[in-house]
Amino acid sequence: MAASNFRARLRQRERLVGTMLTMPAPAIAEMCADAGFDWLFVDMEHGALDLHDVERIAQAVGERCACVVRAPSNDRVWIGKILDLGVAGIIVPQVNSAEEAARAVRAAKYPPQGARGVGIGRAARYGAQLHEYLARANDETAVIVQIEHVDAVRNVESIAQVQGVDAFMIGPFDLSGSFGKPGKIGDADVQAAIARARQAAHAHHLSVSVFWPTLEQALRAQNEGYNLMLVGADSLLLGDALRALVRALAHAPRAE
Repeated sequence: MAASNFRARLRQRERLVGTMLTMPAPAIAEMCADAGFDWLFVDMEHGALDLHDVERIAQAVGERCACVVRAPSNDRVWIGKILDLGVAGIIVPQVNSAEEAARAVRAAKYPPQGARGVGIGRAARYGAQLHEYLARANDETAVIVQIEHVDAVRNVESIAQVQGVDAFMIGPFDLSGSFGKPGKIGDADVQAAIARARQAAHAHHLSVSVFWPTLEQALRAQNEGYNLMLVGADSLLLGDALRALVRALAHAPRAE
């Protein structure tokens, strides 16, 4: 998938399969692109990544799939710096109100839709294609807000109505913590909140995503109506593969 049409496909609520990158390893991102992922969740909130790491990851992936970066916070400067790297969009954590969602959109969009500052980074080919980039950036830049707190669930209808929000990403682990039940994803209150956020996304024709560590969990999520699939993470996938290899070797029969 060309990265430039990620937002269009997101708006059409296509099924898009991605995984999470938390390690500063462009080679892993390149392998993910080669494997055929539609998009990559590049994590600057919890991952060990700085802006230089994100730029190298985007360069390694190129136009083969979309890099979408989770900003450390809902901050205009952070969001602008990230988008200047030429990525397909941002994921904004802890968006708990319509006002916070609108702030994220303003930071991601150039005037008159927003207040993003003009830079000459990689997105504009270091200034060589500045005018071309400015003409298309607002249409091509995806804004995904995270619904991961009980306050966000209370305000989910108004958040969904903010113009410029393209998708919800539900964070079940932080959401469970906001109920005072950290890690208890299966709790009835947490599940009801997740369902309410998903239904609001569907009602307002937004794409909706949720992170699950395993393929089995992701397949269940797909059957529940999630179209922006987020399956596993680089550290989890590598760790699982390494442990499986060691177990297989340890239990393999030995020649006498």
